[in-house]
Amino acid sequence: MGLCDMLMRHLFLTLVLALLIPSQLFWLRQVRALGRRLIPNSRLRRSLGTLGLTLYLVLFAYFAYNLSGARSSGEPTHLTLRVALLQAPYLWWLLSTVAGFLAFAAFYLSDSLARAAYAVYAKLVLPSNPGRQRLLSLERRRFLERAAVAVSATPFAASAYGMFYERTEIETTYQQIKLRRLPKAFDGFRVAQLSDLHIGSFMSSADIRRYAAMVNQLKPDLVALTGDFVTWDPATQGAVVAALRGLKAPYGIFGCLGNHELWAKVQASITRLFAAEGVRILRQENASITTGGERLNLIGVDYQTHVRFGPPGDGIVSQYLEGVAPLIAPDTANILLSHNPNTFDRAAELGIDLSLAGHTHGGQITLEFISPNLSPSRLITPYVRGWFQKGGSQLYVNRGIGTIFFPIRIGSPPEITLYELKRG
Repeated sequence: MGLCDMLMRHLFLTLVLALLIPSQLFWLRQVRALGRRLIPNSRLRRSLGTLGLTLYLVLFAYFAYNLSGARSSGEPTHLTLRVALLQAPYLWWLLSTVAGFLAFAAFYLSDSLARAAYAVYAKLVLPSNPGRQRLLSLERRRFLERAAVAVSATPFAASAYGMFYERTEIETTYQQIKLRRLPKAFDGFRVAQLSDLHIGSFMSSADIRRYAAMVNQLKPDLVALTGDFVTWDPATQGAVVAALRGLKAPYGIFGCLGNHELWAKVQASITRLFAAEGVRILRQENASITTGGERLNLIGVDYQTHVRFGPPGDGIVSQYLEGVAPLIAPDTANILLSHNPNTFDRAAELGIDLSLAGHTHGGQITLEFISPNLSPSRLITPYVRGWFQKGGSQLYVNRGIGTIFFPIRIGSPPEITLYELKRG
């Protein structure tokens, strides 16, 4: 591991601890204050507090232990009782407490700045104004503190909504794509896209089979799978391939691989498993889709990135889509399957007509309905979700099906995309 990678990892760990530790202390204090108000018996309150703190520390240690061994330990491909009763509630608690603490800090900081500004104004302009005393009064500060705590509790409800409802409410998006070089025989050709399945405890084999059945009901001519079939455990690759076995399309099922196949070191093995089921994974190669004497050129690449995100060196390239130029057909429309949407700029330079990507989960936990900047995915790409155009090239970023780290979606429901290709 290089010095730069070590520094980045230490910085990331420092930032995580800088948020995690004060947020946990803040909410434990709030729980303690609530207990004092609700439980007048001091002995009972201390006993329950000790029991609660012990349980919290046990759950925290359990979660940290499992997180450290998540890549090597057996990851179930269905929701187990242990995950439902221990892991899911604690993940909900962690996300909610950190988000709530940040909301409280922002509220408190804004109020402090406003009070400081008014104090300066009152001293310089209104030295005898009694309103200054009222603004800085103890009663007002207590009211604002209670209001800040109430605001900071909102993420708890939002996270519960994202875990139990939005995470499972899949949307089907219909997107018409006009391609100038599309052959006449492919006018009206329908392509369905599935991405970022992340099979595991919160995305079971049964769930994936159900989504595959939903794709079949759309009656696509071709199905495109754009990577991240597994999460961490390489042992789950057989289950996800088996779950997708039921996909049907007259012109075939094609796909590319994502960063999690790279990180789990299953790129070659999952490609073989898919091939045995009639699914072709395109790895720096192309396939011709033919009908009516005309053809459509489909290209697929492995995960590529310029950003050091994940294991050091994995998937990092000096130039996106290197070696793809010879795969481009000059006499027809070219469609690229690339997990990372950041390859789009280079695809546009090469003249690729349409890129289909995933990777971002549409932000997964995002407040883009408030501001486009309130999405963590914008730290790694400007192409977070939906349709983009650059010159004569187009990109669509699918929001994906599964989740990563937290089994929660907020402002970014899972998505199946159905494209209708039109000459235009």
